[in-house]
Parts: sequence; structure tokens; C-alpha cells
Amino acid sequence: MPPEIPAWALDADAAAGNRLTTPWPHRVTREWAWGGSDGSGARVCIVDSGVDADHPRVGGIDRAVAPFAGADGEIAIAEDRAGDVSGHGTACAGIIRALAPGASITSVRVLGPDITGAADDLLAGLAWAIEQRFDVISMSLSTRKRSVVPDLYRLADDAYFAGSLLVACAHNLPVESFPWRFASVFSVAGHAGSDPFEIHGNAAPPVEFYARGVDVEVAWSGGTTITATGNSFATPHLAAVCARIRGAHPGLTPFQVKQLLYLTATNVEVAA
Repeated sequence: MPPEIPAWALDADAAAGNRLTTPWPHRVTREWAWGGSDGSGARVCIVDSGVDADHPRVGGIDRAVAPFAGADGEIAIAEDRAGDVSGHGTACAGIIRALAPGASITSVRVLGPDITGAADDLLAGLAWAIEQRFDVISMSLSTRKRSVVPDLYRLADDAYFAGSLLVACAHNLPVESFPWRFASVFSVAGHAGSDPFEIHGNAAPPVEFYARGVDVEVAWSGGTTITATGNSFATPHLAAVCARIRGAHPGLTPFQVKQLLYLTATNVEVAA
């Protein structure tokens, strides 16, 4: 029985009708964009449930931090020794490691064992990642709390103008959530294809891109793997391609990287 496709995702039947054209006079090739890159030189930050650095599909990470409330109630970022408390962040790290093995990975743990978290932790963790100027910030999460939208919006803009590529997944349900709906974000949902490098541009935003997110074998807790479906797993696929682009062309701005993703998307053709 086929898996249930998450909201905002692209199923196989819809993919055929999602054809786009570009007025550029020639095709920008994937080989030029990122084909010769393995992500070396790119720094990726995974804002999630932590990462099991010892998982064989992860193979180590550079650093792990998490927000902690001090005695005065203020939230500070400190070294994190908890690893992954649910498996979700490890799944994302394993995908990035497989597709961009040369990229460095840092974990910011903002989610708990039930893959939910406090808004203050999310804001603090994301703010720290932006301050560190990571090349790519991968967020397989979103929030429906409208009270934090102004702060998230400011942080998304901070990332954009600082040069960090903020890649965030659409919610798995047809609800309004953030930060993926912000125009400065690289928003992504899943598609049902099996090619890990198959990226689609979306003819009908707010989701801008589709990446593999259905029946994906991913790393999980305890050194295991599971087969999972969700927009969460499309996000690290796109983040890994972004890391490869950043490795090949470190000077590109977020705007330029979005254009490059669009121009090299599987479903985009040069206009006749």
C-alpha cells in the first residue's frame, strides 16, 4: 500500500503537470552548479532533535549545542551531550552526509523526544545558527504559534541578508505554519520520486521546491534505519544540494542560489 502523501507534497500524477519554462537562452547545467562538489567547504547546521554523531550513516559531526535556561531564566546556548533524543535529527543528518559528504555538520537541539519543542528554544537556537553564519541551516520543523511569527520573520530575514540559506519544510498537514511560508526561506515539500537529487520547482507556491520525501530509508535511533515519509525528509535532500552549490560557488547569495536551484530543477525547461 502506498504511503500517505503529506500536505503540500507532489505526488507522481501531479508531477507530470508541474512543468515550468525559463526565459534564459540556455540551460544552466547541474554539472556547473554542483556536479563536481561534495559539499567540502560548506558548513551545515541542523536545527532539530539533536544528532547521533556515532550513527554509521552520520560519521561524526563538528559540534552539538542546545539552548538552556540559566538561573536567571535567560536562555543561553551551551554544548549538548544528549545526542539525538528522538531519531529525527539523525535521519536528517544521515541524508545530508550521504549527498554532501564533504560538508561539515553542526547540531542545534531544539526538539524533545516527542519531536515538539518550546518556541523560546527554537528562536534561541535559530538565532545562534544565524549568528554563526552557517552556509546552510536545515530545519525539518515548523510552528503554528502566531505569537512567534514576528520574531521568526526577523530571523529569517537576518539569515537571508547574512548569506545563510535557511531551508525549512512545509507542515505535513494542510495548515498554516512558519517559517517555511516566508519568502526569504527555501521552502520544501516532498515528492514521490526515488532520485535523491531530483528537485522540482513549484508552479504554484507558497512551497517553492520539492525534493525526495516519500519512502526514504533514513538513519534512526540506536544505529538503526527506518523507512519514513514526510516533508521533514525532503528538507535535508534540498539542504544537501544547497551545500554542494555553496561548496562549488561559495560567493553566491541566497537569491542567486534560489535561481540556480530553479534553473537546474528537473521540471524546468528552456523556453522555445
